[in-house]
Amino acid sequence: MENCPVNSVQPDAKEKTDNMVEILSCNGKQIILIGTAHVSRQSAELVKDTIHEQTPDTVCVELCQTRLASIKDADKWRNMDIVKVIKEKKALLLFMNLLLASFQKKMADKFDIKPGQEMINAIDAAEEINAIVIPCDREIQITLSRVWRGMGLWEKLKLMFSLVLSFGASDDIKEEDIENMKQEDILQTLLSDIKKTHPIIEKSLINERDRFMAEKIRSAPGDKIIAVVGAAHAPGIKRYLASNEKIDLDELNIIPPAGKIGKILKWALPAAILLLFAAGFLMEGKNVGTDMIWIWIAANGIFAGIGATLALAHPLTILSSIIAAPLTSLNPMIAAGWVSGLVEAFSRKPKVKDLEAIPRDIVSIKGFWRNNVTRILLVVVFTNLGSSIGTMTALPLMLKLMN
Repeated sequence: MENCPVNSVQPDAKEKTDNMVEILSCNGKQIILIGTAHVSRQSAELVKDTIHEQTPDTVCVELCQTRLASIKDADKWRNMDIVKVIKEKKALLLFMNLLLASFQKKMADKFDIKPGQEMINAIDAAEEINAIVIPCDREIQITLSRVWRGMGLWEKLKLMFSLVLSFGASDDIKEEDIENMKQEDILQTLLSDIKKTHPIIEKSLINERDRFMAEKIRSAPGDKIIAVVGAAHAPGIKRYLASNEKIDLDELNIIPPAGKIGKILKWALPAAILLLFAAGFLMEGKNVGTDMIWIWIAANGIFAGIGATLALAHPLTILSSIIAAPLTSLNPMIAAGWVSGLVEAFSRKPKVKDLEAIPRDIVSIKGFWRNNVTRILLVVVFTNLGSSIGTMTALPLMLKLMN
């Protein structure tokens, strides 16, 4: 495989973009790499102008196939089945996606530009010159799943809090800060505090995607290719394009199985709790054993109910979370949030207007709680969190009765 040296920086764009446009030669192809800020009007204009000036055969965009389809389908939310999302255990992934979209949309709205306008411009300009459009990024669900599987419980909790806190993060961003964000991925910006201590963030969000996109760009059809990517990814992509490394896309698409410790705990914890119940009855008598059961029921039920209440769930949903949590906490195959989420979905069935309002409602905290779809996701997340807190609260209280 031939190395891909940088031949030059595009003269017409050098001053305008602070050297964010570079021309490379790779395997007989000319690759024009444009590094952009995802909510920058300047970047959006540069992309359109460069494609029209260079008339490439192919335009690669930092989008996965799912995100490309969503850009082309303005009515994508109409087709979402929230019940199916919960049953397939994808509620948390969808919730994380919406939080990320919220952060980007709030910044874009603040400066009167559509989120990802540079990608929209790239697609439109490519179609105008009859160039092929290639989504070169890895599926966002795979990326988030690889991050999630690589983190422990505490790291996962910190990740969720970091994403939730992102609601207010964009309020302090000024327009000049947007250009500075060329140095970071949107996800990097949100997770700047925890990525320092958790290498999986940098590895999965940046390094792996750099490799993935480099290979997709290198193998794209045509003799002249323009690649539109976030500027945070440009140096890594350029480095991998210039190397002879063979990149296996199938390997980068694998979602790692849950860790052995996680699998063991998934079954061992419920088994240990049941043994604790048995020990209470056999060693301390009927009263202690009964007290343990009531502590377990109360702690799990109360905290799960509080979680559902904080999500402003329907009264039937709150009741279902209180009843389900003590049982689902002993069943590794079912989570309390899935039960309460389904009850909420049937109690307040989302309407078409809720689905259509998602892009508007995710901009504010109030909107997340107001929209029937996003509130269902909040119910799932908060109920599961409450049930986990209930388990951690009940165990020491039960052990104390054994003394």
